[in-house]
Amino acid sequence: MTLPASAATVPETVARGRRRPRMSPFERSRRRLFVPFVYPALLVYAAIMVAPTAFTLWISLNHWAGAGPMQWAGLSNYTRMFKDPVFRTSFGNTFWIVFGVGAGVFAIAFLLTLLMHDMVGRKFARAVVFFPSLVPGIAISILWGFLFNYPDGLVDIVLVKMGIENPPAWLAQDNAFKTILVGLMWLTTGTYTVIFMAAVDRIPPELYEAAEIEGAGPFARFRYVTFPLMRDIVSVCSVLWCVGALKTFEFLLTFSAQDGALPSTKLWNFAMYSYGEAFNPDGVPDYGIASACGVIVLILTGALAVLARRILRRDTVTY
Repeated sequence: MTLPASAATVPETVARGRRRPRMSPFERSRRRLFVPFVYPALLVYAAIMVAPTAFTLWISLNHWAGAGPMQWAGLSNYTRMFKDPVFRTSFGNTFWIVFGVGAGVFAIAFLLTLLMHDMVGRKFARAVVFFPSLVPGIAISILWGFLFNYPDGLVDIVLVKMGIENPPAWLAQDNAFKTILVGLMWLTTGTYTVIFMAAVDRIPPELYEAAEIEGAGPFARFRYVTFPLMRDIVSVCSVLWCVGALKTFEFLLTFSAQDGALPSTKLWNFAMYSYGEAFNPDGVPDYGIASACGVIVLILTGALAVLARRILRRDTVTY
């Protein structure tokens, strides 16, 4: 039986359709430039990021005092770390910094964005709010210590003049971590307020006018207009906050350390725990435990970043 000519040519047509299209000269030149332009950056990234991370993972599986040979430990460093009550305290403190301070920072930043959206002189107000973020955290922590120093700190002097004869001991062990949380909130709120205000400036004013005509108040406009259109910015800021909060170190160390000694273990977070294990002035340093804590921080950073992006994920809004 002889097939029609049209049927006989189908495989040949399909084969021609599967052929890769010929690249233009521009496309070929662009692919040739991939190696000289991208590979050096990949090599630098591998040298300063991937290699140290892999080495840290390797150290976390060994006992090492920073010098001499390493002794294989396997997962025992992680087991010892999770059984350590100081690590559990550090975990709780880190949780409060990431979620407690983060919730306060974002709530205050949203409120300031709402209040300063239509105010006169908002550029000056934005600069004032952003000022603490321009000062190094070490300087802010020293200033914060002078403000809350008992009994001659500025805060206590103001409280005494207001009639409070016995202000709390802000730097005592029972209150020091709470003071640190407030200081971190004050230090970082301005940064996120400025970012949120910049995101609000991109929203067309016609949307607010339409919402106002419909009878929406300030909070309703924020809920139904402002927040949905700045959700991508909030998502990015939440990731930045998680990364920065897990690495909080200099403010805590400078604020609470005395006479060159490490702060009380009740004030430690993950970064302080890792530092204390690696540079313990009262004992033998243990880089294995310190590296294991660093690996835990790396895992938590990735998990929190993915979680924040998924929670705030939405379809792209065009306006």
